[in-house]
Amino acid sequence: MKSDFQIGKNGITENFIETLKIYFTKNRTSRISILKSAGREDKEAMKKELLDTLGKKYTVRTIGFVMVVTKWRSDKR
Repeated sequence: MKSDFQIGKNGITENFIETLKIYFTKNRTSRISILKSAGREDKEAMKKELLDTLGKKYTVRTIGFVMVVTKWRSDKR
């Protein structure tokens, strides 16, 4: 399955978060690929940063170098 977004050398930026929020207005799940240039060894830190930035209505599951982000109707934490 193809990824919806990619995290590259710039990492998680404000523009990336805004694009994700717009995407989630019409979709419930997104796949984000972590590219080699992003520093793949920091994927857990990226996951935590993404969750902190998006809010409590989102969950992130990591499968290899792909993060699957799901939006829920109610808070999950």
